[in-house]
Amino acid sequence: MTADERQFLKTAAWMFMRHGQRPRALVICEALVEEDPREGVSAIALAELLLDAGNASRAIDVLHAADIPPSLAHADAVLETRALRALGRNGEATARWNRYLESKKGADRKWM
Repeated sequence: MTADERQFLKTAAWMFMRHGQRPRALVICEALVEEDPREGVSAIALAELLLDAGNASRAIDVLHAADIPPSLAHADAVLETRALRALGRNGEATARWNRYLESKKGADRKWM
């Protein structure tokens, strides 16, 4: 798949998500992540869709397999925290969120 084809599919998935057609966006994002599991933007989108569909375990797997760019660190932290809470792993969810806060503000400034 070329870079232009990947970008077209990302745009199509975004449009489907924006217009309430999440199952269609899910199929596209699954295809993108299957093609390149390390690509962070597609992984973030797929993780969000999987969480909405109730598949928190798979969302965590997708996030852990991807190379999330620094610009999406917040989305990664939020999605993984949500997934861990959905699985009832509250201690791990709190620890994950604290790691994110420490990385952004420093351990002395965390508020949670």
